[in-house]
Amino acid sequence: MPRWFAVRTAPRWELRASSELSQRAFEIWLPLCHVKHKWTDRTKVVDVPLFPGYLFSRFHLRDRVCVLQAPGVKQILGIGVTPAPISQSEIDNLRTLVDAKPVLVPWPYLHTGQHVRIDRGPLTGVEGFVARAEDGALRIVVSVNLLQRSVATHIDRDWVGSVD
Repeated sequence: MPRWFAVRTAPRWELRASSELSQRAFEIWLPLCHVKHKWTDRTKVVDVPLFPGYLFSRFHLRDRVCVLQAPGVKQILGIGVTPAPISQSEIDNLRTLVDAKPVLVPWPYLHTGQHVRIDRGPLTGVEGFVARAEDGALRIVVSVNLLQRSVATHIDRDWVGSVD
């Protein structure tokens, strides 16, 4: 069964590497977020990779050489030289978060914090960590352990169900 892996790309090659891997029949997910970019003459909202320099690909471990040969691909993240798969639940949590289109903010990776599961609202089922609680709103952080990267968004306090 194919598993999800984090693939590191050359700087600013995420879209090209994603396209190349798709043409090679690999399942690819490159999460994008909207960012307001300001130039000297105009301001525009553009889509940028949520995790610059990384994309996610689903493949059998035996196909890793084909993945590594794609232009723009630098490595498959893992432990030492062994690629480490990303859990389906982490991918599902990120997809739900990106699909809900809240304002996403890059966030430092958390090693500790309060683990929560959202039971109500558009992010139902997402698990993450509470980073800040103030005035009835929470900042929740969803992490990808292998990348040691996280994203954060504000949610209503009453959306949180189970707390570990």
